[in-house]
Amino acid sequence: MTQRKLSRSRSIRNAAVVGVSTALLGITAPMTASATGASRPEPLTWSACESTGLDPRQECAVLDVPMDYADPDGPSIEMAVSRIRSENPDARRGALLLVPGGPGGSSLNDPSGKGRKLPQDVRDAYDLVGFAPRGLAPSTSVDCGLEYGDLATSRLRPWPAPDGSIDANLDTARRTADACVRNGGELIRHLSTANEARDIDRLRAALGERRISAWGVSYGTYVGAVYAQLFPQRTDRIVLDSNDDPDPARVARGWLAGHEQGVEDTFPEFAAWAARPGNPDRVARRTSDVRPLFLRLAARLDRKPIPWPGANPSELNGNVLRQTMLDSLYSPDRFPTLAKLMVAAGRGTVPPAPQAPPEAVLQNVAAVGAGVLCNDVAWPRSAARYEKDVAASRAEYPLTAGMPRNAMLCAAWPYPPREAPVRITGRGPSNVLLVQNERDVATPLVGARKLREAFGRRAVMVTVDSTGHDAYLANGNACGDAAVSRFLATGQRPAADLYCR
Repeated sequence: MTQRKLSRSRSIRNAAVVGVSTALLGITAPMTASATGASRPEPLTWSACESTGLDPRQECAVLDVPMDYADPDGPSIEMAVSRIRSENPDARRGALLLVPGGPGGSSLNDPSGKGRKLPQDVRDAYDLVGFAPRGLAPSTSVDCGLEYGDLATSRLRPWPAPDGSIDANLDTARRTADACVRNGGELIRHLSTANEARDIDRLRAALGERRISAWGVSYGTYVGAVYAQLFPQRTDRIVLDSNDDPDPARVARGWLAGHEQGVEDTFPEFAAWAARPGNPDRVARRTSDVRPLFLRLAARLDRKPIPWPGANPSELNGNVLRQTMLDSLYSPDRFPTLAKLMVAAGRGTVPPAPQAPPEAVLQNVAAVGAGVLCNDVAWPRSAARYEKDVAASRAEYPLTAGMPRNAMLCAAWPYPPREAPVRITGRGPSNVLLVQNERDVATPLVGARKLREAFGRRAVMVTVDSTGHDAYLANGNACGDAAVSRFLATGQRPAADLYCR
């Protein structure tokens, strides 16, 4: 049967999205990897990329994949892919897939970006391959048509009201879920981590590779783990960097909850930096003063927000400060953003409004995140359950004010998951290397250890004494970077789990 293609959206710039969540309840049995195949994909046709500022060697192509792997001869969608060939064909081992975070992130430009950071022997060993996951432009894209105010990060994250009420969060969940049903089309029902893994295997085949290596970051670690579970014999060397807890009962709802511990692990580093003498953005004289100062400021802004023209929302309230804290703990390089906002708020002023990506990008990223998070696993529907969880979280973790256990739009998602979440196990080749910073606000060490445990003998983990989200060639250290580079270039892993001071 000739595949009927969905219309391809116009290309729009992508923006990184900071994670969110999903979880619980029973579903149907998972679709097996062997039952998902359509006919072998055609070889890719490569041409110059349209984006500017890329390495001139980067090529782009489009891959057709089934929208629904249970109906492989039904409608197809397009997946945008890119590559930079090995810099030494005589040393070439295969293809290294750069798996983005999110959900809602793209690695389409990463062969030209992150690829430049890789050591020469790694660039010699692999073609570097990027892609825009299903639903994300310039692949066939989705859009929920959300109200502009609902695109604010402090609204997408379910921060409770100052008194702990979650009524407004539940209203937002219903409103945004309804918008996705109304405007997301059939494709939004087929966004999931398992389908992204199946798309990756189609890409592997189209590249002509018997096996593929991968470097997955953040949510990309879960994608990489699911791929390694569904297609274990098609994996070569797998690096998972800044790792998600693979708990199949909660999936991304557990990731959201992980921010409680992630903040507790990381905030002391900010506090020490923010009290350091000579720091131009110093907020307090003593490290011990920074946390109570932040909590007092947030409470004051809960009571009396400061107008913030040009921002979304157009006021600096307690939850905007809390969201800025969460965003700023992703990397020590971002600490000044939080410090400057705290100093301004203490004076009753605001800094210039932060620049936001174009609305079309925000709409697309939000829709992809919604589809994946809500389709991977069902969320609880009970308001009473969220109320109880939020109250407990607020008492134990005041910095995050109950947000990590609150209801997102998935609590009102009307579509049941089409398959059970993939359970990560130790079945398969021993070819996985996890690298993890000790202090990571988004993917805390406690969750990474659970992924390490799930993989069993298949994996070794390098824990890095460092602060920030993304370890390898980013916020890690030389010891961790060397261990990952050696594995990618030579296949040599540490003999056992390694701690890098």
